[in-house]
Amino acid sequence: MSTMNIREFLDKNKTSPYQFMIIGLMFLTVIMDGIDVAIMGFLTPELKRQWGISNLEMAPVLGSALFGLAIGAMIAGPVADKVGRKLVLVCCVFTFGFFTLIGATSETTTSLIIYRFIAGLAMGGVMPQAATLITEYSPARSKSLFITIVFAGFTVGAASGGFIASWMITHYGWQSVLLVCGGMPVVFSLVLAFLLPESMIFMVFKKKPKHKIIAILNRIKPYAANNDTTFELSKNVVQDSNPISVVLSKQYIVGSFCLWLTYFAGLFLVYLLGSWLPTIIEEAGFSLQQAAIIGAVFQLGGPLGSVCMGWFMDRYNPNIVLAVTFSIGAFFLILMSYLSIYYALLLVTVFLVGFCFNGGNTGMNALSSIFFPVSARATGNSWMHGIGRVGAILSAYAGALMLDAGWGLNQVLLFLLIPATMMVVLVMVKKIWYQQPKKTEIPALIGALE
Repeated sequence: MSTMNIREFLDKNKTSPYQFMIIGLMFLTVIMDGIDVAIMGFLTPELKRQWGISNLEMAPVLGSALFGLAIGAMIAGPVADKVGRKLVLVCCVFTFGFFTLIGATSETTTSLIIYRFIAGLAMGGVMPQAATLITEYSPARSKSLFITIVFAGFTVGAASGGFIASWMITHYGWQSVLLVCGGMPVVFSLVLAFLLPESMIFMVFKKKPKHKIIAILNRIKPYAANNDTTFELSKNVVQDSNPISVVLSKQYIVGSFCLWLTYFAGLFLVYLLGSWLPTIIEEAGFSLQQAAIIGAVFQLGGPLGSVCMGWFMDRYNPNIVLAVTFSIGAFFLILMSYLSIYYALLLVTVFLVGFCFNGGNTGMNALSSIFFPVSARATGNSWMHGIGRVGAILSAYAGALMLDAGWGLNQVLLFLLIPATMMVVLVMVKKIWYQQPKKTEIPALIGALE
């Protein structure tokens, strides 16, 4: 009889085609999540025109999904740590797709608010479970890279939503956008139900039937395990059965709050730009199509930024990598405010702001997944998302208030230096508090931060 540690098995072996299939499924899932989360920002100018509503009247439509996201994330994490990552993820994907789809039947802001809230509840459970599954199927040497590549799918989706909306609204109306963007995840949830496995590490932790774990292991590496194989967890796995008490324990509380508040500030910043940037740009005198393209380019900077974050975080101290990235992003916010009258230069700086902040926020998911133990990983990730979504909710209303107060693009961008600075400080506090084992240090440029 042999004993196998699943984590050591994954770390010692090459990443298999089966693991890449799981990563690919999560990438497609996150793309669809990104489309549906961001889509209302692209529909806002058209809905305001057709329904004759103001920015303040539109804010609840944008905020309802974000409010649902916050609640859904807080609930989905503890549930996933109890019943499994796959079940929660599949149910969430089907539900957010269905309620996005029927949002096309809305004739008033009230009905659209309700549909977006329910869709948001489900969307709140998607990205944390995706991060958890990737973490529990990836070798330690490339864990951050895989998470950030997959989460780059969110900004790919959000950017795709801008291009889809800019074309379909003109030809078929805003309803067609919701029909397409809602129908895709409904169908894809069935694909996930058949192809996606449950986390092996979770199944060992919960003492699930051994034959299910063996079947997955042998898909990763033929003949890796048999009926005589027994499974064990790493010695440092926290055995507390209550994931909430683990996340809030003395060992994890400081890091938890640093992660959550950083994500709060990060989502406030990127959602304010993602939701209101097309409207701000249009009100600055650019065309509707130019405004939609600028909004899409902001999202498009994220995928490249995300991949860069993962590569650097697997090689250097991840806290330092993120602090430097957020600092550079703050610089580009300032630069963007000075170049706002030049469309071509605005496209470049918008892309770079998206690179730093969308990419950096993706890196936060890798940082969170590495930080929390298996017994509370889904809860820690989900609560980071839930608290972050509160920042996103506030951004919807803050953006409306700024515009109604007559703020232009320059004032909005300079205001966003506040959350950008918070992000740098909080990530460094976490780094200093825990003094994580050093990887190769980033030389020269950031040596002074050590």
